[in-house]
Amino acid sequence: MKVTHLRNATLVIETGDKVILVDPMLGKKGTAGPPFTLFRFKPQRNPIIDLPSNARNIVEKTTHCLITHLHPDHLDKEGENFLRSKQIPIICSVKDEATLRKKGLNISQTVDYWTESAFFGGIIQGIPAVHGYGFVAKPMGNVMGFYIELPNEKSIYLSADTIYTDDVHKALTQLKPEISVVACGTAQLDVFQPLLMRMDDILKFVKNAPNQVIANHLEAVNHCPTTRTQLKNEVSKIGLSEKIFIPNDGESRTY
Repeated sequence: MKVTHLRNATLVIETGDKVILVDPMLGKKGTAGPPFTLFRFKPQRNPIIDLPSNARNIVEKTTHCLITHLHPDHLDKEGENFLRSKQIPIICSVKDEATLRKKGLNISQTVDYWTESAFFGGIIQGIPAVHGYGFVAKPMGNVMGFYIELPNEKSIYLSADTIYTDDVHKALTQLKPEISVVACGTAQLDVFQPLLMRMDDILKFVKNAPNQVIANHLEAVNHCPTTRTQLKNEVSKIGLSEKIFIPNDGESRTY
């Protein structure tokens, strides 16, 4: 299995003849919409950086797409247009199917929480995700993480946009994924608590993950203050630097 981090939460999983694009935010810098925060952090249009130079060639190989939720930093207009124009088969939460179909997208499979479904000769199941601490999680809407087992590959858990919850803990400790992807930007709006894990919970995730961790959702949208350097320093303090991969945009790793 080859995993390539493109930008924010957009990544590509290559396995056999399948190329699975996850959460495609494919637009150029500044095209996904206005700033998510105006006062707490610098008000920049999102995404605040362009895709890496190798992204287009990788994305063009896409055979399937996996969508965790419908926020514009996970599925932007350019991503929708790409998926629609090529009628890429999409795997998504049962809660997002109707909305995506209205956009003219090709939904090939839906996934429910804690329910196994057949997936490319293996299995996929939805893992509940809570997009924020406290009250803010409700208006942020539905989010689904995914746990995937494929033949002759390492199992992978995509936590999606979530805080650390009992369900996340269960996924890590009971399903024991060999690769765990965690959103680390600690996103915040101008009001309310963070939308993603604070640093203490990111470190808790890394500690409790049974195997390798990949960090994403960093340095690409204006409401995510946590940087790669900060994260590297914090995991170094607890002696777990070898356990976590903090990729630069466009960087790949084969597992």
